[in-house]
Amino acid sequence: MTDAAPDTFTTPYEILGDAGIRRLAEAFYEIMDTLPEAADIRAMHAADLGHVTRMLAAYLTQWMGGPPVYLALKGSVCLTAPHEPYRIGPVERDAWLKCMDLALEQVGASEQLKAMLHEPLRRVADAVRNSDHGDRNARSPDIIAVG
Repeated sequence: MTDAAPDTFTTPYEILGDAGIRRLAEAFYEIMDTLPEAADIRAMHAADLGHVTRMLAAYLTQWMGGPPVYLALKGSVCLTAPHEPYRIGPVERDAWLKCMDLALEQVGASEQLKAMLHEPLRRVADAVRNSDHGDRNARSPDIIAVG
C-alpha cells in the first residue's frame, strides 16, 4: 500500500491495489465474524465467508476506481436487491460501518484514505438500509451481501 502526496489526486484503488483490497475484504469479514456488535449481521451470512469475501473484494475493487471486476462477475452492481430479504436498520448499518472502519485500521490505511472513504462508505451502507429498525429474527444462512 502506498500513499500519494496530499496534493496528488488518486483513487482508493490506486492507494490499496488489488492485494490491499483483498486484505481489506478479508479483514472486514474476520472482524464481522468475531465482533460482538456484528453478531446480527454475521448471522445474515453463510457459515463459510469465502465466497462473500471474494465478492466484496471484487465490488470494492470496482467501487474504489479499479477495473470493473464485479460487473464482469455479476453483470450488474445492484446492492439493494441482495439485501431485500433482510431487515437492515440503523443498528445493522452501523455494525457494518464499524467492521469496515476496523478493517481499514487493521490493514494500515492512511488517514488520507480513511478520510477519502468516510462519507462514501456511509452512503453505501445507508443505501442498503431498508428499515428504520433492525429485526433480530430476519436471519438466513444464505445471504451473500455483495454476491
